[in-house]
Amino acid sequence: MLRILYLVFNLADPAVARRIAQFQLGGASVQIAGFRRSDATLPDLGLDTVIELDITHDGRMLHRVFATARASYTTRAWGKAFARPDVIVARNMEMLAIANRLRALWPEPPRVVYECLDIHRLMLRQDGLGKGMRSMEQRLMRPAELLLTSSPAFLKNHFDIHGAPPALLIENKVFGLEEFGRNPGLDNDAETIQLGWFGALRCHKSLTALDSLSRVMNGKLEITLRGRPARTEFTDFDGTTEAAPHLTYSGVYCYPDELAPIYSAVHFVWAIDFFEEGQNSKWLLPNRIYEGCLNGAIPIALAGTETAAFIQRLGIGLVIPDTEQSTLLNLFESMTPDRIRSLAQAVADLDRAHFLCNADECRTLVDAIAGRSSAHTQLEVAA
Repeated sequence: MLRILYLVFNLADPAVARRIAQFQLGGASVQIAGFRRSDATLPDLGLDTVIELDITHDGRMLHRVFATARASYTTRAWGKAFARPDVIVARNMEMLAIANRLRALWPEPPRVVYECLDIHRLMLRQDGLGKGMRSMEQRLMRPAELLLTSSPAFLKNHFDIHGAPPALLIENKVFGLEEFGRNPGLDNDAETIQLGWFGALRCHKSLTALDSLSRVMNGKLEITLRGRPARTEFTDFDGTTEAAPHLTYSGVYCYPDELAPIYSAVHFVWAIDFFEEGQNSKWLLPNRIYEGCLNGAIPIALAGTETAAFIQRLGIGLVIPDTEQSTLLNLFESMTPDRIRSLAQAVADLDRAHFLCNADECRTLVDAIAGRSSAHTQLEVAA
């Protein structure tokens, strides 16, 4: 059985638990070390060996740099807790730096895999800092034998330009869900249009646009937010949502158990994100696309983004040119129950394999990490 040591920047991130489960279903055993965000408790990851390296804080990059440096230079102390792995998988650049130090603990260094699912804005600056960050990433990637990333746009716009090891594209598909939701519009329940914005809430432009739209529509459109807000990205997230008459924040949700209920309560899923506008937000394929479509929600994406290209290939959803109030008003005021039902049926008719991760994909992932198969694959596209 392949032995994986997983290094992560946030042990409490639900995506980490999902990846661990995928590794295990694919035939690997897992050990883990990483940081934990100050606003989260350490979850039960079901592993024999879990090492918490430090507590970090959202939005405090300098603190994260120092925490990474401390963890790197103390690898001989905490690394002894681990049996030698076959592979170290490093989830982002900070953890890749630690992985390169850690592998020196063993006479036969483990294979290194770099997992990068977001391109941080510092990496894309066109000044000396950005150039230095890209140079550092290239240097840290030299020992890595495989790159894991979730969107072809990350390769096209960053890694293929600046250099990277062979890449495996792994979609942010839903994992572990057995019961699926249904769009209420299929049952002619569309008297009041329901829109959901779920997941990582970090876009102040979206919050402003949706709050304003819901006020103007005055009860014809109700908006629900669920997930974990990055409060450092908002002027006053709680104040805005509490004061909004037709927009409600209903807290975090449990993955995957609550996916079907929360998406079955909405007709549309908001898949627009201006966080790191024109760069990371333009290139990513967010979890909410897979979660929403799997459970029948109609996706709304912004033209020119990878998300828009994805749903257009599948022949579903709505692509809008901007989020100006006039654009959104025209979209929703012209939305009839028949139109909603037609859009919902197009999503429901798709094969769930587009959005749901299965055991074969987990085995392919583990084989690639182990170096047992070709690392070059393509994301699914609509026929």
